[in-house]
Amino acid sequence: MSEAYLVKPGGRLGGRMTVPGDKSISHRALLLGAIASGTSEVEGFLASEDCLATMAALRAMGVGIERGGNRVVVHGVGLHGLRPAPGPLDLGNSGTAIRLLAGVLAGQPFDSELVGDASLMRRPMARVAAPLNAMGARVDTHEGCPPLRIRGGQQLQGIDYTLPVASAQVKSAVLLAGLYAEGITTVRGSGASRDHTERMLMSMGVDLVVDEHGVIRLTPGAGPEAMDIRVPGDLSSAAFFLVGGCLAADDGLIIEGVGLNPTRLGVIGILEAMGADITVENRRMEGREPVGDLRVRRSSLKGIDIPPAVVPLAIDEFPALFVAAAAASGETRVTGAEELRHKESDRIAVMVAGLRALGGEVEERPDGAIIHGGARLAGGTIDSHGDHRVAMSFAMAALISDGPVAIHDTDNVATSFPGFAGLARAAGLDLEVTAP
Repeated sequence: MSEAYLVKPGGRLGGRMTVPGDKSISHRALLLGAIASGTSEVEGFLASEDCLATMAALRAMGVGIERGGNRVVVHGVGLHGLRPAPGPLDLGNSGTAIRLLAGVLAGQPFDSELVGDASLMRRPMARVAAPLNAMGARVDTHEGCPPLRIRGGQQLQGIDYTLPVASAQVKSAVLLAGLYAEGITTVRGSGASRDHTERMLMSMGVDLVVDEHGVIRLTPGAGPEAMDIRVPGDLSSAAFFLVGGCLAADDGLIIEGVGLNPTRLGVIGILEAMGADITVENRRMEGREPVGDLRVRRSSLKGIDIPPAVVPLAIDEFPALFVAAAAASGETRVTGAEELRHKESDRIAVMVAGLRALGGEVEERPDGAIIHGGARLAGGTIDSHGDHRVAMSFAMAALISDGPVAIHDTDNVATSFPGFAGLARAAGLDLEVTAP
């Protein structure tokens, strides 16, 4: 039986807390550490199911990795030191892992097959296969979805590629394949997509430059060289508590040591435009990544039109933002967010259905929704469809509900936020983990 949450109304958030390490950076620290020369030590690693799937795949290809809690030591094998896995590599629920690994494996001398759980096997992969195949790789999909079957021994060529949609995962796959290609690999049109891959590659000595127009050029030959990495707290995980704090932190809630990469700040900007009282304290740099402490207080939120241009900056945080919109006075319009339909669930449809199940008034649109906020929710039962971010978002919805919120199918919360339930209780949420 799958796990479920029962969250009672009336919670009040406060105190100081830390959230687990950034999932995007943890994936990249493992992957780049594995193909680097030398040994990398990673502090603050997120031991989530997604990141552990990446770790297992790399170990299956001969990479030595030691883990103790949130500290990981990766013994890099160099660009050409990976070995064939004994069978298909199972990446669980992780879209990041399957797409980034595809870029690395496109340049290997051996064949590979990448699979995942039922959700991952439905997610679109043609978007990553197409540019890799344009580089000379042989990447086959099943009707555009996993499994990904990658033929080894292909000579890759650098290409000049314009992303049809801003996507950090596709961009990263192309850049990682570029490490194995002849000639320069150029990526354009990345827009505001997250840039953790570029920052880490540059830190590891790879010849990568980003010009004033955001055009990325990678010249193979140098690096990557091993380095020590400190992973900051994940802003995507902090987002649930930022929203919860806006709803119920009378005396303030402080979230310490959160990554503040400029390509990830969309959720803070959107909440501030809605009237959120959020301040950043103790700003600092850890490696090439900016970090700070976030203080949030109960706020009078108002509905806004969210500009499509900022959607890529907050794509993973929209489930939480839907809850903020339900609490806000007036109407919030989300447009240009069709990408939400291709996540672990169809997040537009699932969030609309969930808010309606709690008595909210929401209009679904092909690329977003119109949320009519301002009224307290009634409580009710939510089907999270196995989507971790949906489950955690509706846990915060209990703060504006008149009755309990029961959230089914919450097992996958561990894919990004192990320990969420305990941390939420410590912050003041009245949450019980149950079986249906």
